Amino acid sequence: MARVFIGAVVATIAMFFIGFIFFVTPLAKLSMAKIDDNQAAAVQQALAANLPRTGTYSIPGMDTQAQTNMFSRGPIATVHYNTGGFAAMDATSLVKGLVLNFIVALLIGAALIGIDRRVPDLGSRARVAVIIAVAAAAFTHLGEPIYWHHDWPHFLYLFVADSAMLAAAGIIVAWFLPKSRATPSDAPVDV
Repeated sequence: MARVFIGAVVATIAMFFIGFIFFVTPLAKLSMAKIDDNQAAAVQQALAANLPRTGTYSIPGMDTQAQTNMFSRGPIATVHYNTGGFAAMDATSLVKGLVLNFIVALLIGAALIGIDRRVPDLGSRARVAVIIAVAAAAFTHLGEPIYWHHDWPHFLYLFVADSAMLAAAGIIVAWFLPKSRATPSDAPVDV
């Protein structure tokens, strides 16, 4: 278990650096639509005047017939709204993100430990981790444009970024796992 812990620490650092590349460098601008300062101020004022509390809003909603009709005509938006705001480069978020990354890396390690007898070699463990990483990122991000008709570029970008971070974590944790404890009786039987 100590090797999984060490692997999770290294994976956390790798996830942090990959996340930095995708979300702090100019690459991050690839997935976001842009508006000018006047438009941003007008939208910010409209949000403050019309949204009562921090939350995620579907605008218009689908709770009343009038809003359902507005929804079908468009335009529509999903707004992740924070009434208080926060610093653009909030260090507290980075610390919380590191903690999240560590927990995720530990969970990947726990999953790989659970299959270590049936998946004995590094390449196979890494392949399992990468496939699960891509599946998790696809499920998490690609449903947005499919079900909610959100823009594809943003969610494809998130899919690629999260796939890269999770896959790197899985490969690193797989590398740190102890060598297989498989015995000849555990070997698969051809049918």
